[in-house]
Amino acid sequence: MKRHTAWVAITLGVVLALGAAGPAHADDYPSWDEVQAAKANATAKQAEVDKISALVSQLQAAASAAAADELKKAAAYTIAKNNLDAATTRATELDAQARVAATEASAAKKRFGQFVSQLYVSGGTDYTTQLLLSGPSTGSLLRKLGAMSQLSAHSSQLRSIAETKQNTAQATAKQAELAQKLRDQLATDAQTKLQAAQAAQQAAAAELAKQQTISATLFAQAAVLKNTEASVEAKYYAGKAAEEAANDHNGGSDGGNIDLVGVNVDPAGAQAYARSRMSAFGWGDGQFSCLVSLWNGESGWRANAYNPSSGAYGIPQSWPAEKMLSAGADWRTNGNTQVNWGLNYISDAYGTPCNAWDKWQARSPHWY
Repeated sequence: MKRHTAWVAITLGVVLALGAAGPAHADDYPSWDEVQAAKANATAKQAEVDKISALVSQLQAAASAAAADELKKAAAYTIAKNNLDAATTRATELDAQARVAATEASAAKKRFGQFVSQLYVSGGTDYTTQLLLSGPSTGSLLRKLGAMSQLSAHSSQLRSIAETKQNTAQATAKQAELAQKLRDQLATDAQTKLQAAQAAQQAAAAELAKQQTISATLFAQAAVLKNTEASVEAKYYAGKAAEEAANDHNGGSDGGNIDLVGVNVDPAGAQAYARSRMSAFGWGDGQFSCLVSLWNGESGWRANAYNPSSGAYGIPQSWPAEKMLSAGADWRTNGNTQVNWGLNYISDAYGTPCNAWDKWQARSPHWY
């Protein structure tokens, strides 16, 4: 919040330096001439304040909607990427299996061919002729019949093995081919969703920049109308936005992670930062232990933790996620900003992390 206030103050200085005659503004919010004219009339002044309040709310809602859309697009890309990774692994495994099966089939056919060739060379392929030309010895006849039976059985076995290996090789090759086609389809899907996520990120950044620029002017105009300071107005509207979202609870520990450009995922670093902030709320090590358990259950202290079913996001699993905008414009990617927001939320809603942890454990499904 301090960063945002400082930014507003800087922007206000630029606006005032431009003068009342020609500040940059859109057609749907007051000009400085209108503000000055309304200031002298109580009714007109209140009407302009109401108009400014409505415009600020619209801007904040637009920025929040763009941020929420960005998270959804990033989640869709993450799912597509995970599917692609799984399909790539499967295709690689099947390709390796197909190569092994082809090698085994080739070896089996070779063994069968060698056996048949040896029989032919040794004259073992014409058992009937050999038996007719052999002597009348019964023992000799029986031996030849036994040998013929064994050779025939072995030949049949080798042929069966070769055919089985060949069928396996063909079936595995077909599976590998289908897996490769699926992998290619998923690669296209992942690329499409990546482009959508990138476009959504750019749109969210542009919407936030627009909101900050126009809001800075509106805060300055409201300050003129109410004889306050722009920083006071900025805090007022931020508090108003937080109040409107006060009935929303946090929770969503059944989610996963999303791939978000620029996100800093550092659970250990986030915990260290949170510990350094405990004293600001008058909390000791006992409270920190409860906080660790709470956010372990919610997000594993991952700044990119996301629940696609609810939209809860970040280390504290803020729901809706864009509530964290009040802690800083980098709430989507900065774990420390998320921690700041989460600690303030816990302080306001539950008093202490241990109170929040107790409530979390008592609810099923868990939320706080």
